[in-house]
Amino acid sequence: MQSKLSELLNIKYPIIQAPMFLVSNVAMVTEAMKAGIAGCIPALNYRTIDELRSAIKALKANKIEGGSFGFNLIVNKSNVKYKSQLEAICEEGCDFIITSLGSPEETIIQAHAVGIKVFCDVTDLRFAKKVEQLGADAAIAVNNEAGGHRGNMSPKELTNLLSKELSIPVISAGGVGCKADIDKMISYGASGVSVGSPFIASHEANVTDEYKQACVDYGKEDIIMTERISGTPCTVINTPYVQKIGTKATWLENLLNKNKSLKKWVKMVRFSIGMKATENAAKKATYKTVWVAGPSIEHTHAIQPVKGIVDKLIK
Repeated sequence: MQSKLSELLNIKYPIIQAPMFLVSNVAMVTEAMKAGIAGCIPALNYRTIDELRSAIKALKANKIEGGSFGFNLIVNKSNVKYKSQLEAICEEGCDFIITSLGSPEETIIQAHAVGIKVFCDVTDLRFAKKVEQLGADAAIAVNNEAGGHRGNMSPKELTNLLSKELSIPVISAGGVGCKADIDKMISYGASGVSVGSPFIASHEANVTDEYKQACVDYGKEDIIMTERISGTPCTVINTPYVQKIGTKATWLENLLNKNKSLKKWVKMVRFSIGMKATENAAKKATYKTVWVAGPSIEHTHAIQPVKGIVDKLIK
């Protein structure tokens, strides 16, 4: 399973444990590194910069040969902590940064100056070309089977296209839950894969047992798109509570979204409310179950340690 991604990150297997908001943590990434893959955590999972620095130091202390770790940065204006997060990561050091939702130019410049590689989330060829021109080390092809905010193209269509048009490695994100899925992505031209949802049901994930069990009990047919979390379509498990509140924006939100001067503020309020609901569902026992996941939970049949999940992906 050696590939360009394996070489880039000096890992045994070309797999990144994807960064997941509220889910990813030091324990998960530590076990991922021990299993021979890379792990990534959203910087926004830490409320303060001091907490972020502490996490980086812990991961550096836990790092072993054949494993690698990084952090995910939201690089647009919605992330008011972006500059301080980037500064902390570059000062403390890690193996790679994954950028999302904005121009990665500043991140690439500062990260490369201290020897940190930068991979960029993209959903189409236009943005993939842009990040390549900016000096990205790899493009993460977020397809329409990814969990959370996903792309519009199928894994085969997007990975084929980018691998033919780009000179940098392409990492396929979405639709991977077992070894056969990895083999498919590699056959499409991917240099590696980013896997998220299967790791929600890990012993090390810091979410409720109810959330983990939902990833076992539900499958790909139970994953639907909702606009009720961030205002942007996002994949969630179709629980009774999701069915009750519906998946479309309210008539008032739609009305306000038509007002150019108010649209930005409406999205900010919807995002704030949605993130709080998601956090409560992930961290507390509550009937308000808004659980973010992707269709790759189809292959999740038990709550396991991270190592067991990695074993299923490579064997």
